[in-house]
Amino acid sequence: MRPPDAWLVAQGRVLASATVAESRSERRRGLIGQNDPQFALVLPRCKWIHTFGMRCAIDVAYLDDKSQVMKVQHLAPKRLPLPVRDARTVVEAKAGSFERWGLRVGDVVEVRRG
Repeated sequence: MRPPDAWLVAQGRVLASATVAESRSERRRGLIGQNDPQFALVLPRCKWIHTFGMRCAIDVAYLDDKSQVMKVQHLAPKRLPLPVRDARTVVEAKAGSFERWGLRVGDVVEVRRG
């Protein structure tokens, strides 16, 4: 995984460093091998993920076209949840991260590049 290239911000607070997964290989790899609890992976143009290949659970947030959190899931390894129809972006993080960050449904999440 390449180094973080963005910050995840909600309610004026920086939640975590993030990598925006643009390439097919970055999107396929997801969080595999990432252990930093203050790291998030942003998947633009995404409404459906899986946790095959993962060894630990992850937190997943689905954002709408206004970057508002529509749904939050805690997913165990080897799971294939249903797609979230109106999602435009997915944010993945180590399990327990969203609770520590205070991220919940209704929050607006900004991805600041650079």
